[in-house]
Amino acid sequence: MSVSTLEVSVPEAETVTVSGDTLTAELSDGRTISVPLDWYPRLTHATPEERDNWRLIGAGEGVHWPDLDEDISVEGLIAGRPSAKSRESLQRWLDAKCAGRPLTLHALMRHDRGG
Repeated sequence: MSVSTLEVSVPEAETVTVSGDTLTAELSDGRTISVPLDWYPRLTHATPEERDNWRLIGAGEGVHWPDLDEDISVEGLIAGRPSAKSRESLQRWLDAKCAGRPLTLHALMRHDRGG
């Protein structure tokens, strides 16, 4: 019995828009993919300004929101994978956001250790 493998090429993101309920990415192969914003709680809890402050990473392999410390891959969008962050992680992030503390993972860990 022979097994064939399928090689899949993942297109790059070219632009991203975030509305009140949807994350939409325009891809290099002409497709547009939209997913529910609820899949990404940090984006859901972000201000419009924070949502609009994004940049492509890895030559379009993903999107980074520096104000939110959020990264989403094009492969994950195409595969339909929502955020895998735990409720505890989200709650620490929300607490920091409400308190006006830095939101990066490194800053949150340093704060939790008292440093």
